[in-house]
Amino acid sequence: QHQADQPSVQQAIERAIEKFCGEAIRLRAAGRTDAGVHATAQVAHADLAKAWPGDKVRDAVNAHLQAAGARIAILKATVVSDSFDARFSAIGRHYLYRILNRRAPAALDKGKVWWVPKRLDAGAMHEAAKVLLGRHDFTTFRSTQCQANSPIRTLERLDVSRQGDMIEVRASARSFLHNQVRSMVGSLKRVGDGGWTAADLKTALEAHDRAACGQVAPPDGLFLTGVDYPVETSPDRL
Repeated sequence: QHQADQPSVQQAIERAIEKFCGEAIRLRAAGRTDAGVHATAQVAHADLAKAWPGDKVRDAVNAHLQAAGARIAILKATVVSDSFDARFSAIGRHYLYRILNRRAPAALDKGKVWWVPKRLDAGAMHEAAKVLLGRHDFTTFRSTQCQANSPIRTLERLDVSRQGDMIEVRASARSFLHNQVRSMVGSLKRVGDGGWTAADLKTALEAHDRAACGQVAPPDGLFLTGVDYPVETSPDRL
């Protein structure tokens, strides 16, 4: 998305497309990624006057991105139907949040993890996460700036696992509220460090009050890792 005070991925791609085809376009992405958030599988669409071959679009846009020094890569481009919308056609979104849980700070992963030096109980976090599964009013876990019409969402997956010093939180739903994943992760972290129990997390959920939320996890550790579409409209099949 566009950032008022700094360069954004969206702006960089839009500029690269304009240099390629001479059209000023507006890119629409499947998932919102705030400043500092990452995406390894973002999907976006743009309306172009000419139906360019997908491979040509990918290669040309990547060339302009490289020339501009952008750390962005277009993995695939394809022509889709006029009815396809990267955001509104999506039926599932998948996020990964990474917590580096060790005394030593992040080095190579700096900017791509949340460093928490105090030992966290990933097992307790995973058990508590079950409280949030299903259809709920997630007012507690959405930004006060969220523009969604309803706070009701159905959380299909929320798993917490440890791989050595890394704790991974994976979340899946048709759609998420603004800051929902980071808010849930921050509250689960409070469970992991012993500050909350699963019952406390349930109380926070049922409060339907933003003030009841735990710490909002920083954007650094959040990755959009996948977007699902109906089989008949999936870009992978077109």
